[in-house]
Amino acid sequence: MKLNIKPKVTLVGAGPGDPDLITVKGVKALKNAKVVLYDALINRELLEYVPKKAKRIFVGKRKGMHSFTQDEINELIVKNAFEFGNAVRLKGGDPFIFGRGAEEIDYIESFGIETEIVSGISSSMAVPASVGIPLTKRGVSESFWVITGTTTERKLSNDVYLAAQSTATVVILMGMSKLSEIVSVFKKYNKSNVPTAIIQNGTTANEKIGVGTIDSILEVVEQQKLGSPAIIVIGEVVTESAKLRSFYEQIAVNNSSYNLY
Repeated sequence: MKLNIKPKVTLVGAGPGDPDLITVKGVKALKNAKVVLYDALINRELLEYVPKKAKRIFVGKRKGMHSFTQDEINELIVKNAFEFGNAVRLKGGDPFIFGRGAEEIDYIESFGIETEIVSGISSSMAVPASVGIPLTKRGVSESFWVITGTTTERKLSNDVYLAAQSTATVVILMGMSKLSEIVSVFKKYNKSNVPTAIIQNGTTANEKIGVGTIDSILEVVEQQKLGSPAIIVIGEVVTESAKLRSFYEQIAVNNSSYNLY
């Protein structure tokens, strides 16, 4: 028997990983949900806000282990919205920043289903901030780029080539599998000495940080066994972090060709 309830889907950004970084509005949506479809990168602690009687459906996609295709996820969202009425789609970070949230909303609304967007704190900003890296700072960086490292064709984004020519801070998501290509691009534009940080599992208890320069970051990754999910931050602002500054001060002492300031 179908419920006589108007279907609604609320697309909620779960934030970068720390469960305390979800918005109050996002928590309210979870508390009112009848069904929640959630991704692999969300912190499972957030599911504690979901009513015990509500249905929980894992629809996460991870490299090499896809439980559902995007088309299947879209269909599941619509099916459950019609069945349960109040559905929440819980996605990591902000769903409109490389989260395919816009695609899901387009599909859902094509069925006449009411939608609501609850933005999340993007890992592109929160993760660097969590280790003290300001993406912009007066006199150091006037802007920042947020780029996906891997396109839908599994290739390196052409925007990386443009970003490497700028003085902006460059934040790359989903770029670890393309790191060697990214390094080559930046070296091509004489950026070998640019400070670079890689933060794996940012804002969580499993956070790992690797710091170096474009010239050394591949070696750092190998030594520290860093992998996905991780944020790559490239730019002089990396040295502005009080947590990381001592590392770069030592580089300046050991390598007079590196201009820290």
